[in-house]
Amino acid sequence: MDTGTARRTGGVAKTAAPERQERGRGVLEGAFALLDALRRNGDEAGVTELALACGVPKGTVHRLLDQLVGVGAVERRGNRYRVGPQLYRLGQAWEPHPGLRPAARLPLQRLRAVTGASVVLAVLREDMAITVSSVPGDLEPLLPVRDGIAFRLDTAAGKALRGPLRGGPVLDREDVMEGVCCAALPVRAPDGRTVAALAGMVPAGRGLDALAQAVAEAGAAVTRALARGGRRTPVPTTALVL
Repeated sequence: MDTGTARRTGGVAKTAAPERQERGRGVLEGAFALLDALRRNGDEAGVTELALACGVPKGTVHRLLDQLVGVGAVERRGNRYRVGPQLYRLGQAWEPHPGLRPAARLPLQRLRAVTGASVVLAVLREDMAITVSSVPGDLEPLLPVRDGIAFRLDTAAGKALRGPLRGGPVLDREDVMEGVCCAALPVRAPDGRTVAALAGMVPAGRGLDALAQAVAEAGAAVTRALARGGRRTPVPTTALVL
């Protein structure tokens, strides 16, 4: 091989890596766009629906879905697709603050049992609040609560997340949604930092003072659990299926 050829092939080699990286990034972006479209759809979707939602050619959608099915991130039923179990397992590993979700599990359940409220624990991510733990209450199915739902910061929970509060809980008397009232308070780490907001939502007409007190007690219970460590009990390795 002469020097000119070596230089030419060397030049190709130098540009090939960035091109491969760019293609890889494009594939990842396409896969995540499909997964987000499936999440937003809430149930199952077909190739045509997903292609329209993502602005991606149907052939590309079909190829990406086949790959996602292969790793368990998507399930296929006939010609329909939905989020798969592997994605759920991975999502459960996310902790917005160390020990927060395990620490909140029992207080949220107790708050629901005492008040009948639909209960959510939300954290701040960029300019949205994201629900990381939830317990459906009396508002189902008027206002379903689910983990992973993002909502605006002008809600009661969003306001509780944004900074220090003076004068008690944030109350919403049908300000955001007709027929729904809410009481929200920040949840603080043992060092005083706001790490989440806890909100209870009830049908309009119920007194909010008692709900706000119950939300405050549940938030304090989460803080105490965080101080103790708030970690889930490890599962024996003999019980794990990998």
